[in-house]
Amino acid sequence: MSIHFSTLLVTLLIDLTQAATGFQHVTCGSVLKLAHIQTNVRLHSHEVRYGSGSGQQSVTGVTETGDANSYWVVKGTEDKPCKRGVPIKCGSVIRLNHLQTRLNLHSHLFQSPLSQNQEVSAFGENGVGDSGDNWVVQCDDDLWRRDESIHFKHKDTGKYLQATFNQFGRPISGQREIAAVASQGGETQWQAMEGIYLKPSDGS
Repeated sequence: MSIHFSTLLVTLLIDLTQAATGFQHVTCGSVLKLAHIQTNVRLHSHEVRYGSGSGQQSVTGVTETGDANSYWVVKGTEDKPCKRGVPIKCGSVIRLNHLQTRLNLHSHLFQSPLSQNQEVSAFGENGVGDSGDNWVVQCDDDLWRRDESIHFKHKDTGKYLQATFNQFGRPISGQREIAAVASQGGETQWQAMEGIYLKPSDGS
């Protein structure tokens, strides 16, 4: 584990609740976990590759709320970066960068391994990937609120991020499949949960 990650992880674990007090919105640069409302799993990744499809790093859903591999950094796109600490507007195109491996949440036209929907993976190198890393934040207000359910629509393919009820076997036994589907519904609802939420003044 790198010194950078260890230091940041300690910071995250000191007092996540206190750090987020008074923050109503998800902001650029925030480090957070995302809960799938229907199944209550956290969006997760790790250095385990798919055995089929793209063979890229797998993305799954886990029930453990304390797993450090479930933290994601909210970023803008390569073409339109966002300013650190600024609230994310509904309709914005963002990237979710996996904190520990520094790969981006990604999708493409490969088939997902269990449900045969669209595969979701982690892709890139040190946060640099391609247009398959871009997701549209769909929410009801002007800004992405931490207490509301949202949808992530894949910019390239128009599919929605979901957690399925299918579970993997070894070496990631019990973890749920994450995929992308054609239409939004209860299975595509997510909510921001534990994390460090930055204020605009933090980036000034």
